[in-house]
Amino acid sequence: MAKKVDFVKSLSGLSEADLKAKIQEDELRLKKLAFAHAISPLENPQSIRLLRRDVARLKTALRKTQLGF
Repeated sequence: MAKKVDFVKSLSGLSEADLKAKIQEDELRLKKLAFAHAISPLENPQSIRLLRRDVARLKTALRKTQLGF
């Protein structure tokens, strides 16, 4: 729980361009993880789930900045 709160707080100071760059970077990492998991099982498959949720949090933060909240 504390990790999520720290992650969300760290997003508050980022600009729209920074958020977009971070989203692209994390989506690329997610694709690579999913591909690696398809070839041979990952040691921790929960990392895919956590990364997917982080990408969703980033997209939510981006949308909030676009709307002005």
